[in-house]
Amino acid sequence: MKCTIVSLFLIVLTSTTRVEAHAFLKDAEPAVGSTVQTSPSEVRIRFTENIEPTFSSIQVFDTSGKEVDKRDVHLDRSDRAQLHVSLPQLRAGMYKVVWRVVSVDTHVTNGSFTFRVSR
Repeated sequence: MKCTIVSLFLIVLTSTTRVEAHAFLKDAEPAVGSTVQTSPSEVRIRFTENIEPTFSSIQVFDTSGKEVDKRDVHLDRSDRAQLHVSLPQLRAGMYKVVWRVVSVDTHVTNGSFTFRVSR
């Protein structure tokens, strides 16, 4: 009986699946769904895991679908889970941020959100 219990215990231990980490959006500036009074100078997105900047992107589009960011996505020097992309002066209106990141453990995640500039 003791051998059976030990065997079952070992089977359970060896058959448990490893939890895989993925980089999901943790917070953003401008915030998801927010309205800002003036044009932000950049979009910053922090993820739940460190990311690989070479294979990651942030794009910002206006309502006509035109990309309006400066295409200079870069990793924050002090926070390997945060990406930045610079923006020109934006007009009042709605903007869509589209992101795709590869976490340092090679998992890909993506998503989008909007924000509005009121003036």
